[in-house]
Amino acid sequence: MAKNKPYGDNQRIGAVKDRSQFQTPSGLWAKRDLNTGRIMDVKQDGKPFKGVTKEK
Repeated sequence: MAKNKPYGDNQRIGAVKDRSQFQTPSGLWAKRDLNTGRIMDVKQDGKPFKGVTKEK
């Protein structure tokens, strides 16, 4: 994960690297590891992940 000082301010500068996200046919957003292609996580609230590149 990306880390930027000062710690504890709950902000990240820049995008998360080596990950992308896409929307599933059911409307949920899934996060994929670009190195292995495996799906890492799926959000249940229907909103995209913050700071993760979207696939086309």
